[in-house]
Order: sequence, then structure tokens, then C-alpha cells
Amino acid sequence: MPYKVLVVDDSSFFQMRLKEIISEHQDLQVVGIASNGQEAIELEEELRPDIITMDYEMPFMDGVSAVRAIMAKRKIPILMLSSMTYEGARITLEALDAGAVDFMPKNFAEVSKSSEGLKKRLHEKLLTFLKGSSFQPAATSVRPKPAVDTRPSLRSTPSAAPLSRGGADAAPVAPSKSSARFKGKLKIVVIGASTGGPVAITDIITKLPANFPVPIVIVQHMPENFTKAFSERLDRQSQLSVVEAENSMRIECGKVYVAPGGKQLMFDRNGSSIKIVPGDERVNYKPSVDIAYASAANVFRNSVLGIVLTGMGADGCEGARLLKQSGSYIWGQDQASSVVYGMPAAVANARLTDAVIPLSSIAEKMISDV
Repeated sequence: MPYKVLVVDDSSFFQMRLKEIISEHQDLQVVGIASNGQEAIELEEELRPDIITMDYEMPFMDGVSAVRAIMAKRKIPILMLSSMTYEGARITLEALDAGAVDFMPKNFAEVSKSSEGLKKRLHEKLLTFLKGSSFQPAATSVRPKPAVDTRPSLRSTPSAAPLSRGGADAAPVAPSKSSARFKGKLKIVVIGASTGGPVAITDIITKLPANFPVPIVIVQHMPENFTKAFSERLDRQSQLSVVEAENSMRIECGKVYVAPGGKQLMFDRNGSSIKIVPGDERVNYKPSVDIAYASAANVFRNSVLGIVLTGMGADGCEGARLLKQSGSYIWGQDQASSVVYGMPAAVANARLTDAVIPLSSIAEKMISDV
């Protein structure tokens, strides 16, 4: 039996094209189409789909409100389809906070010509979440930026049950080793993430104090505009200063730098500033965790903490190998709290991970060890 998909979009053109594209896979069947958030809620109750694709801007009820209402009744994976604009990115991030599992940019030209690349990406994402035996969205405990510096509570928050348990993503974890404390030894923390990353990163960064002793760089797989919206949102929620990284921007303690979408982040040779270079078409991910890790290994040598969070694929594994060879440290998110256990599993199975840690404990360990 194919998996049941509910398509939610107010455009009849996108409704038709998405139904055609999704139905081209033998394991997927579009069982219903909703034109607004209210219809989506009603059809979800009537049809009980296995997964939903959700537009964000619709009449009567928007996509974010629909996500909240649906998730309050039943935990079901919802994939947001978003425009590439800054406003589209901002609203998509709200939908992820509301419980949507992931997003895909909705490009009119790609959908119009039904590109093979779009088909592959959409089918892969839908099936990744559908093959999980259970679903529970990651929950964050977000704190507003305070007027004065205060140390945040380290109270744990609920984590996501794994969505992907089949194939390479479910490979067994290499035994975790207790990582040595490295107080005063580190010069930078570099966090890499993909699917499920925005929520996981928010969970970590919003728990860190304003006087966290080393700079933090975030490499999250996101397109242009999304990283800008993400950094601004995270800055409002965090005690640390969060910015989208720019070329020649100086690296300072107490700051978090988000790699810009569509480009690659590296470090200058003396480690004092960030280099932003155009994204090479030969590299799948822009930004790439591997490239940032490789540059950090070359510049900072044995003074880096690399943290690999939830995500599809294996980006970060080869870069982690270079970090380990230079004498640096690698932590990985555990399977139970990962939305997709791909990137952390690749690093753990290569036996490069010094510690495998639940999402709810990563910030606490950063505060105690760094």
C-alpha cells in the first residue's frame, strides 16, 4: 500500500503539479488536496494521511496556524513548501517551531517543468520521514534575549523521536567515548546540521550564557535568505549575539556566526576573521559542513570542537576526519533525539566521535566542558 499524502496549497496550478510529481513515485499517493489551512485540518481528520505538504500563505487560515492545530491533535510529519524570499524564510522558521518537520523551497520554474532534481528531492524527503516508525517533533524552550546578562536554566527539553530508521541512516552507532574537558584549550566551536537543524540549533544556542568563552560558527543547510532570517530570529531568542556571517567579519567571543546560504564559509589563515566564498557548483551543499570543518582544521589545528547534529546524508564526515587528524574534538547528536540520523551516524560509524550526546544535554555539556 502506498503512503497517503495530503497536499495543501491555495494555487490550483501548484496543487495539480505537486499531485503529478508526488504520484510519480509508486510508494506515494495523493489522497486529498486542501486550498487553505482550515480545509487542511478537516481533511487531515477525514483522510488520516501519512504525511502533509503545506504551503504557508493561504486565505482563511495560514500554514503556520494549520500546523499548530494539526500537531495539537496528531503527530504527523508536515513538510513546508516555501518561497525563496526573506519573508517566506521567516514564516517557514515559524512553521518549524510550530512542529513542521522540514521545508523545501518552492520554485515556480522547477515545478512548472517538473525537473528531475525537484522530483528526486521531494520524493527523498517525503519517504525519509514516512519510513520512520514513529514521529514526535523536536520541542524547544526558547528564551527572549534578556536586558542584562544572566545564566540560563539548563532545564532539559523534550527531544524528537527518530524519523529515519531504515537504510544507512539507521547504521549502529560506534560506542561513544567520554570526551576530555578542554577548558581554555578551544578557540572555536563549529556546529553542522541539516534536516531538523534549525530547531536543534535553537535548543542549544538559547541555553548558552552571554559570556560563553569561545565564538560559535553554525553551518546549517539552508538556501539564501533563509540563513539571514534564521540568524535574526536566533539573535532575538538568544543571550549571545547571532549574525549571518559576512566576508572579512572578525571572529569574537560571545558571538554566533551563521554561514550564509548559497556560499561557503572558511577562515582566514590567522584565524581572526571569516572568509565567505562563492558556492562551487561541484559541491552539493552550500554551505558545506565538510568545507568549514576542513578550513577550521587547517587554521585552528587542535583547538576546535566540531558538533554534528541531525541531518540527511554524510556532510561533515570527511571534515570531521580532518579535525580529528589535527587533534581536535567531535561530538555527535544521538539517534534518539535526531530528526534524521544521517550526518551524526556517518561520523560515529567512522569512529570519529568523542561523545554521542542527546540534544537536550549538548548545551549543558558545552557550558561545563568548553
